[in-house]
Amino acid sequence: MKTLCLMAVAVLTGVGASAVDQTDPRVRTLVMPTRVVWCSEQSGQSTVANADLLLKEKHGQVPEGLFLAGSGCRLENKGAPASVLVDFGRELHGGVQLASGGPSGRDVKVRVRFGESVAEAMAELGERGACNDHAIRDGVIDLPWLGMREIGNSGFRFARIDLVSKGVLSLESIRAVSLMRPMQQLGSFKSSDERLNRVWATAARTLHLCCQDYLWDGIKRDRLVWMGDMHPEVSSLMAVFGKQDVLTTSLDYMRETTPPAKWMNTMPAYTLWWIRCQHDWYRYTGDLDYLKAQHAYLKAVFANLVKYIGPDNRCTMGGFLDWPTQHNPKAVAAGMQALMLMTFEDGARLAAALGDAELGARCKAGAARLGQYKPAPEGSKQVAALLALSGLREAKEMDAQVLAKDGVQGVSTFYGYYMLEAMAKAGAVQRGIDTVRDYWGGMLDMGATSFWEDFNVAWTNNAFRIDELPVAGKKDIHGDYGEFCYKGFRHSLCHGWSSGPAAWLIAHVLGIQPVEVGCKTVRVKPYLGDLPWAEGSFPTPLGVIRVRHERQADGSVKSDIQAPDGVKIVRE
Repeated sequence: MKTLCLMAVAVLTGVGASAVDQTDPRVRTLVMPTRVVWCSEQSGQSTVANADLLLKEKHGQVPEGLFLAGSGCRLENKGAPASVLVDFGRELHGGVQLASGGPSGRDVKVRVRFGESVAEAMAELGERGACNDHAIRDGVIDLPWLGMREIGNSGFRFARIDLVSKGVLSLESIRAVSLMRPMQQLGSFKSSDERLNRVWATAARTLHLCCQDYLWDGIKRDRLVWMGDMHPEVSSLMAVFGKQDVLTTSLDYMRETTPPAKWMNTMPAYTLWWIRCQHDWYRYTGDLDYLKAQHAYLKAVFANLVKYIGPDNRCTMGGFLDWPTQHNPKAVAAGMQALMLMTFEDGARLAAALGDAELGARCKAGAARLGQYKPAPEGSKQVAALLALSGLREAKEMDAQVLAKDGVQGVSTFYGYYMLEAMAKAGAVQRGIDTVRDYWGGMLDMGATSFWEDFNVAWTNNAFRIDELPVAGKKDIHGDYGEFCYKGFRHSLCHGWSSGPAAWLIAHVLGIQPVEVGCKTVRVKPYLGDLPWAEGSFPTPLGVIRVRHERQADGSVKSDIQAPDGVKIVRE
């Protein structure tokens, strides 16, 4: 498969550029399909011929001297649509480019359906959640005669084309138009376990796909900045790509569009996550100038937050943690207590960096009060993880009572990251490794090339893969599952909050963890578990740290560590 890369540049007209003119930073990559998945049946009403020509290298042109006879995939509608479904081999963000030739003439209409799974691309609007929410994935368009048209944008891997007007169409080519920010992967992870390697690479790609105009939650839906989603994305961004403007642009957008007394995305927890993102980003970059630009807003937000600490030291804000927890209000309340405590502790550290004694005192007092109430996890792995990470409950206690039970049942793609962190805090890194293999690896087993909005390993029982046509007697893992806002085909199969293993494997298997603002001091404490070796890299503002760890015959681990000037390595 060959691709063509072109920079997408805004065209500015007139004597001077307007203040609102912007250049799109993303790169256009034209991607050929890798296989023809399906064609409609030949009948007296419609025919499809030469579909394999769609896999041959094309140039986006209608071939001169051949167009009158038609040199592409021949679709003929004699009363019923003629259809073809192609696979681009991996999840993409963007659209498709269609080149049409003769002998179709004018007034040719085709229906274009995008799908993150084969089954979604085959579905009708309204069927098991199939919709055009946030991005048009199903619509009828006109094709020019002897010309080319592009349609998008969405998240997809598969595209189905139906000739819906009567006549003959020579579909000369269909190419995906991938739009991606040109961000270099500076972080890396590789080990003796190829399954872990595939999980890491897929998590990194999932995050990269979501770095579009802003740091989005998903590329099919919602294509929006959701602050809760951004926190695991921030961790993965630091581990994979380092300092990137897409993050600060997204944080600033939320600040500028949310008054301090209101909740980001209308949810109290998401304002808390914004503060935590600010804290983690400052700890990683050491960018005090950027932090100072947030000072007034942070102060106003904390002045509002203290109103939601009740006389019994409980957090009084209602909240949303993640969808799988939403049915358990007691668990949500317990999780909000832990999240609010960690936010106030983060605020105290930010206040110290800003030299704001008043804000620091307010945050420390709030944290001290919140720490007095120690709720139970209410059977929720999400909440057990937050309680462990906040220190409201002992990590080993939460691990033994909740996290270690029932394998990967109860793990979720969003809070799975915090579950992994809590396991590591409890000393259960090997179980964390196994969770990455079994849970995120379970999506790979079903054909995933990016990680999903939600996943339950039970869904894989008697289910067909997302890259397969529906199989009679088997479950459709995309169309038959999901709940809340992501039922059936509305379910996003590329969601940035699922990228947590990209950060976790570097932090806890390679053992690379910054301990000083700006990554000036970094601890390297590897845990190989059942792995003979692991290697990789971590980007810091001062350069890239590279490590390789190998288990020796006596069971010890030999480490080779290369660090840039200005970074002190502490080994444990």
